[in-house]
Amino acid sequence: MKNKGLLTRAGVGAVGALLLTGVAGAAIADEVGSNEVDVSVDIEALPPVGALTMSVAADSTTLTEVDSEDPEVRRFDGTLPTVTVSDDREDIPEGVFWYVVGQSSAFTADGAPEIGPEHLGWVPELLTENDGEVAPGEEVDTVLDDGGDGLTGQELLALAMESNEAHAIGEWEANADLFLKTPADVAPGSYSATITLSLWEDAY
Repeated sequence: MKNKGLLTRAGVGAVGALLLTGVAGAAIADEVGSNEVDVSVDIEALPPVGALTMSVAADSTTLTEVDSEDPEVRRFDGTLPTVTVSDDREDIPEGVFWYVVGQSSAFTADGAPEIGPEHLGWVPELLTENDGEVAPGEEVDTVLDDGGDGLTGQELLALAMESNEAHAIGEWEANADLFLKTPADVAPGSYSATITLSLWEDAY
């Protein structure tokens, strides 16, 4: 009887030893394989909140000679393509204003001296009806007029004194009558120049 009890306890101990051995084996298991999972997500674009933008109806215009009423001066007239300013922003801060300015390069032609931008002037005109939120710039005379500077610097085409108040209309159009004045003995040639238009917004 005593021998059978000892055998029984020995058997239980053996099972316990086997269980412990099994736990120890799991703790030191080696990696036998791996897999990768690709993760994707579609992120929708946020709805536009609007912007203050400018566009020009054409990228070129032509000046044609007209009577200058001065035998010592030749005059060439044309029209700046329509400039459109749009503002569809939802929120516009107080105390800001926008404006469009233009500046010309010199007129150049093969084999001829250049004609400086001081010889090109303009008369801005606002084409959109409004109650005064946007105004055209003043006439810019040429160097052959009474001390004008022409479009040598950034000259004003149109101005909104308060962006917030002007926003109610949302879109404005403006252009300008262009006039080039040269000495009567200007060298003949096919001249070209570039007017750079810029839209700015600034704060008081």
